[in-house]
Amino acid sequence: MPNDVEILTELNHDYVMSVRDADTKRFDQILAPDFLCTNPDASLLDRAQFIAMIGKGARITGLREDEVNVRMIGKDFAIIHARIQYKSKAGVERIGRYTDDWARRDGKWLCVSAHTAGEDF
Repeated sequence: MPNDVEILTELNHDYVMSVRDADTKRFDQILAPDFLCTNPDASLLDRAQFIAMIGKGARITGLREDEVNVRMIGKDFAIIHARIQYKSKAGVERIGRYTDDWARRDGKWLCVSAHTAGEDF
């Protein structure tokens, strides 16, 4: 049976691939009802706004994560720091960073908060 770090690492990958693939169904499964996202442009989106934005499709290509660091804070909360690499709409290679907060609620890990920093993202 996978441990929490392994589960969260997989959920983190699902999150990134769901951004890449505009997979709103997966986000509906892994985002907490009170989820909030801070975008690089300083906008703050609630769950519904974030899912609507994702549904419009990515403005970037080749999105992938690396340097993933899952930090367990107690048994029911985790912070994930990672780097992203992608190509801008103009095809320029870019890097960025993100921090996602995950909470175990009713036995299930859900993303409660996200903060993304990156150019052209």
